[in-house]
Order: sequence, then structure tokens, then C-alpha cells
Amino acid sequence: MTTTGLDSRNPADRSSLPYRLGVGAVLFNDAGLAWIGKRIPKPGQAIENYWQMPQGGIDENEDPAEAVFRELQEETGTDKAEIIAETDGWLTYDLPPDLLGVSWGGRFRGQAQKWFALRFTGSDGDFNLNAHEEPEFDAWKWTELASLPGLIVPFKKTMYEQVVTAFGDVPGRVRGKP
Repeated sequence: MTTTGLDSRNPADRSSLPYRLGVGAVLFNDAGLAWIGKRIPKPGQAIENYWQMPQGGIDENEDPAEAVFRELQEETGTDKAEIIAETDGWLTYDLPPDLLGVSWGGRFRGQAQKWFALRFTGSDGDFNLNAHEEPEFDAWKWTELASLPGLIVPFKKTMYEQVVTAFGDVPGRVRGKP
């Protein structure tokens, strides 16, 4: 049992919880590479070399497009970007049993996220991982879109594969754009 009284092994308990609404950002540079940050592990996490794209929750009454720019600013220190595509619907992931009933105070089973492809309009010097009072990342790099599912924690891998499929044409569209 978890602190919320949910039994993470019981599918009925999991299905009684809603998804937390969130957004995700695939930030592309002019070379068609995607920005990815190395997560700072939270106390008690045994996760090393865990990379992900900027993502996070949508505040009450916040539009998803507004939320993606807020999350981008909070997690990377810059919002110098323009939206060039978005997923048709919401992509979901479920928390693994050890996090169900723990993450987000035990109120959610996972996240439903609207993903956006953004073209970066700044320079690498615009990134400041310490811009927010609680940094998410301690390193960052540009990488090929197709490599992203292999860098994320396993429970988000399927969602990242869907993001790669949804935005597979974007690297070619942004290469060489001023």
C-alpha cells in the first residue's frame, strides 16, 4: 500500500485516478537537432543519466500554448522560440507502480500531454539552467530526434516514440532556416 491507500498493483485503483494535464516541448535548432536536458535526480531517486525534453503541468485556466512557453522558460532559461507544430491530440503515460500514489501527492495516474514542436530563435548562450529557483536539469545538449526514446526513463518511452513519429518531418523543415 502507498501513503494514499492505493494499491499500485491493483488496476482498479490506478484507473480511478485522472491524468494530470501537461505540455511537452521539442525545441529544434536550425540544424534540425532537438534540445534535451539531463534531469537532476530528486532525493531517493536511483536514476542516473536520465535525459528529457522540457515538459510540465498546465496551470488552472492556462492555454497549452502559453504553458509550453512558461515551461520552456522555467526549465531552459529561455523562451526564444516559435511554435511550428503540435500533436493532434494528447499523449499519455502512466506512472510505474513505485511512483503511483507518490508523485504529485498521489492524485494522478500519469500525465496527458499536448506536445509542441518549436523552432529555437535564439543562440546557445540564451540557455540558463539555473534561471528557475528549482532547476530541473544540470546539463543539456542538442541531439537527433530519433535518439530521444532511448534516453528517457522507460515508463515514458512509448510517449517519446509517439512524439518522434508526430514530429518526424520537422528536422528537415527547420534545417537551414534563418
